[in-house]
Amino acid sequence: MTTKFVVIDLETTGNSPKKGDKIIQFAAVVIENGKIVEQFSSLVNPQQPIPLFIEELTGLNDEMVEDAPIFSEIAPNVLKMLDGAYFVAHNVLFDLTFLQEELIESGYEGFYGPVIDTVELARILFPTADSYKLNDLAFMQGLEHSRPHQADSDAYVTAELLQLFISRLHTLPQATLRQLLKLSGGLKSDISLLLDEYVLAMERTVEELPAHLELYRGIALRKQDEYGVTTGDSDTVYPASHDSKEQLFKMVFPTFEKRLGQFDMMDAVYHSFLEDKHAVIEAGTGVGKSLAYLLPGAIFSRENNEPIIISTFTIQLQEQLLANDIPLLQKMLPFQLRTVLLKGRNHYISLSKFEQTLKDDEDNYDTSLTKMQILVWLTETKTGDIDELNLSSGGLLYWNKVKNDEAVILQNKSWMQYDFYLRARKAAEKADIIITNHSLLLADLVSEHSILPKNDYVIIDEGHHFEKAAGKYFGYSLDYLSVRLLLSRCGLMEQKQLLYQLQQLLEEIKWNQNNEEVLHTFELNQLISELQFEMDELFRMISSFVKKKAKRSYTNRMNCSLQNYEDTKEGKAIFNSGERFSFLLYDLISYFEKCLSGLESESEHFTIEQRRVLTDISSLQLDLKGTREKIKNVLLNPSSDYVTWVEMDARAVQNATTVYAQPVAISDHLSEQFFHKKKSVIVTSATLTVNNSFDYIINELGLNTLPLNVERISSPFNYKEQVQLLVANDLPEVNAVPLDEYVAAISEHIISIAEATSGRMLILFTSHEMLRKTHDLMKESGLLEDYVLIAQGITAGSRTRLTRNFQRFEKAILLGTSSFWEGVDIPGEDLSCLIIVRLPFSAPDDPLTEAKCARIKEIGGNPFSSHSLPEAVIRFKQGFGRLIRSSKDRGIVVVFDKRIISTRYGKAFLESIPEVPIRRNNINEMVELIEGWL
Repeated sequence: MTTKFVVIDLETTGNSPKKGDKIIQFAAVVIENGKIVEQFSSLVNPQQPIPLFIEELTGLNDEMVEDAPIFSEIAPNVLKMLDGAYFVAHNVLFDLTFLQEELIESGYEGFYGPVIDTVELARILFPTADSYKLNDLAFMQGLEHSRPHQADSDAYVTAELLQLFISRLHTLPQATLRQLLKLSGGLKSDISLLLDEYVLAMERTVEELPAHLELYRGIALRKQDEYGVTTGDSDTVYPASHDSKEQLFKMVFPTFEKRLGQFDMMDAVYHSFLEDKHAVIEAGTGVGKSLAYLLPGAIFSRENNEPIIISTFTIQLQEQLLANDIPLLQKMLPFQLRTVLLKGRNHYISLSKFEQTLKDDEDNYDTSLTKMQILVWLTETKTGDIDELNLSSGGLLYWNKVKNDEAVILQNKSWMQYDFYLRARKAAEKADIIITNHSLLLADLVSEHSILPKNDYVIIDEGHHFEKAAGKYFGYSLDYLSVRLLLSRCGLMEQKQLLYQLQQLLEEIKWNQNNEEVLHTFELNQLISELQFEMDELFRMISSFVKKKAKRSYTNRMNCSLQNYEDTKEGKAIFNSGERFSFLLYDLISYFEKCLSGLESESEHFTIEQRRVLTDISSLQLDLKGTREKIKNVLLNPSSDYVTWVEMDARAVQNATTVYAQPVAISDHLSEQFFHKKKSVIVTSATLTVNNSFDYIINELGLNTLPLNVERISSPFNYKEQVQLLVANDLPEVNAVPLDEYVAAISEHIISIAEATSGRMLILFTSHEMLRKTHDLMKESGLLEDYVLIAQGITAGSRTRLTRNFQRFEKAILLGTSSFWEGVDIPGEDLSCLIIVRLPFSAPDDPLTEAKCARIKEIGGNPFSSHSLPEAVIRFKQGFGRLIRSSKDRGIVVVFDKRIISTRYGKAFLESIPEVPIRRNNINEMVELIEGWL
């Protein structure tokens, strides 16, 4: 193609040309015939001072632009380049708006040709990317981008990305390109013109689909592999008797580093399965836990024709098992291992529903963009799992229309052979190993329609989270945003959502004539209006209740117990509102049920569009029923064994208000409904013991009355030589001074330690408020200008992305809380220092903690030693484990909380981690020791 693209990037004095902000650097890269043919870059004198924050961001200052041309001097060259070209930029509206202002101010007409936004193009063509920021896309594609926020570097890397995007377009099937073209009219940039050129060009050629793709009902899909194909000798298994350790090890690990701890764990797992006994196994960092349970699991499964369920708490571990450990295991086995990842039904796309929505004409921007993302994704995905996609909030709303659910009435049956969910379930029936998560494993226990095949043997990895996951599963939560989105799917008549579409259907088939079940349009509108009003009232009352009752907090997050809430005047008003809302929901659900049952018998004569409406109504009705059930269990009739509470954000009261109900004690539920029903469950983690004892986790999981194997396998790492643990002795007691004073003290220490370690530091906090204040103070100090500060909740991005960015910079400091205490893997010199700011005790006024402690007190126990301390120790062990990830790692752990050595209970923390040298120092001694040791 001979299309000309001019890729432009600007650096400016601010974000608003209307308020007088000006260009300070202009760069353009010209692409013709798919190749870069010209580059142009110039500093620009803005004739005004460059703000300090722009100077810090771009590295450009007043001196550098003092002798540069003003924009009007380079304008003719800019217009000449743009003649007959597409204007391309990353977030094109920003660059285009600035350029237009400058051109018009210089006496020119401006640019009014076609524009391409590479952010928009990236979202469509790389729908599974973690991020669409320029730096992250360049990193993902392996492009060099050494000077971000300088126009020439940004423009060049954007041009390279555009070339990759164009190459990606060439690989898409004609059917996909035609569908993208049809949807592209509502985009913000002129991608439709580009697609139109490609579609016209390809129609002159005969398409031969790549071998990995197929076309079905006009949609291009990746061909799915057949499950259960055996390529090895399926009758061969390794000897696994107790006296054949060495033989088994040599056969499986001929070139592998021999880890005796790993083999001890294999033995423990295999024999627990053989004996039909449960087991609790703590395997320290470096044992090779995943392979240590996968290998005996695979062998036992094939020998006994029994599926092994492996349940994890995090998606990251599932990805690690599938991407790294399973392929490695497969190389060791003489038979083809059949493995499948199985998630809840709503995780998978319904291709039948998706096909129907492609026929809708009145799409908003987010819906059109999401459809385009999914069309490209379907040429790549093997799973059809939403967790692969990076969708906007509007895209997630659209997902509700195309997710797989039980509302399969009237769906197009021709899609069943391609249904991702059914394929995953079918694969699970033949699988040796089924990977899932704690939530699905628990949900499957009492589901009327079991998702997992019958199973008696389970491995629970990240087992320290199983009790918490069970609490959420056996509990309920009701949040404002979800309920509002649910009612918006229904919509008032004038909004032309599902309720309107149902009424249109009833009129089309004249079902409403002489039918007493049909409500008048006015009555339906009134019902929806009352529901929306009552929902707003209910959550408004709840948030007012929290503001009045909740204890003062340094953060905007507030929580408040709802135990016996109806005993107060405000509580009675909440209860009455909840009742009214529940009754109104019942009326709407009943109306949908009557319509659905009456129409089902006539459905065989319906059009495809009419079938889609009924399927969507059926799906909506299921969700409304679920919401009504939550209201009953959370507000109207909570069990006496449950604790109920509210969490909300004071800045966005309604949108961030959630009501919870959870059992106070999970152990009885787990014992009766899970462990008693399985022959052998292996619970494993790197952090299960407290003071070398399993008592806490055994009691929490309800395993104390069952036959049980326990095994503690120490880490093979030499912690004495690899780690120094330093406790600051010149900081105030954390609870003895105001927060700001404590933050000021630790910030000084962090700055000094950062200079000694050259960054490469992870700082773990127990509160977002302390993290934010510390980050702001460190930044304001001006002493860490050479360092990149990356802070959870402040720096945009997921935990994975923040961690990856941390590893990219030589001098970086990562501040994290909550999820950063575990699951973060930063091996080698990327991480040399770990700072633990506070011992990680749960807040004493946390409603669930309060209720658990009260329950322990009732039965004569000590809440601190039985619950608060062991919970904090396990969390501390998780945090400690972030530092040493391989036998070659070395590092420093610094604890700012003096309670670890000044209190009797502090010993529990120190005796629960590997034995390491412990030193108590002031900051000067600490810095000297760090510099010498690292």
